Amino acid sequence: MSRSPKDETPVKVHVHGKPLHCRICDHNKFYKRRAQLNTQLATFFKVDWRNKSAYCYVCSNCSHIDWSLGEQ
Repeated sequence: MSRSPKDETPVKVHVHGKPLHCRICDHNKFYKRRAQLNTQLATFFKVDWRNKSAYCYVCSNCSHIDWSLGEQ
């Protein structure tokens, strides 16, 4: 079960050694989530579990989502 952002503390995130700031509001704290990158072919054959995952950083101020394929 996924926790809601209200249940966790936002954190500062660094990407390649540089602090991440929200592109919308310039805030610097985020909630971290994982999201599966589904493809039509994998879904058709019911093998979605083989798809790659991405990391989502949700701004704790404005809720804008920043995506990354690698964990930071």
